[in-house]
Amino acid sequence: MRHRVAHRKLGRVTEHRIAMLRNQASDLIKYGRIKTTVARGKELRPFVERLITLAKRSLGDAPNSAAGVTARRAVNVDIVDKSVVRVLFNEIAPRYAERPGGYTRLLRIGYRRGDSAEIAEVELLGSEYDPDAAGEAAKTDEAEKPKKATVGGRIRKALGGGGRGKSETGGKVEKTAKGGKRVNTPRKAGGGG
Repeated sequence: MRHRVAHRKLGRVTEHRIAMLRNQASDLIKYGRIKTTVARGKELRPFVERLITLAKRSLGDAPNSAAGVTARRAVNVDIVDKSVVRVLFNEIAPRYAERPGGYTRLLRIGYRRGDSAEIAEVELLGSEYDPDAAGEAAKTDEAEKPKKATVGGRIRKALGGGGRGKSETGGKVEKTAKGGKRVNTPRKAGGGG
């Protein structure tokens, strides 16, 4: 019986399990959200929330006070990357200054295709996914980039436009069969060419 057994083993030895939680915690702090299995996400949430609470302890103090240094050292035990620690203390801890706890959210998003494990997205509150902002950012990136010419396009341009059996119509290249008839089916599927 598993009476009074607190945590999941996640199929790993203790050292590997702790290392995995530390890596996932630093990625969650760095990116705001990560995708993982539900069991790992449930183990990750208290781990990250403890780190955020430690970082919140140094908010009211001077930057180099004893409480601030002690909090940074306690967080540095679990997070090795200095830039992630900096983000935690400068951006994330002030965001949750008035919140007594519950800094993360676990959203179940489906099942993994290979082994049918249930997948969840663990995210920090306040870093929710905004599909409108992501769509606008992608549109501006596409608009700024000029179209890159392919090797075939550069060869066609050097040869003077079209090749055998192709006619240029309004910037669009159409294929024609031997009798001059326009073909939509690819050659492998029985189309002419």
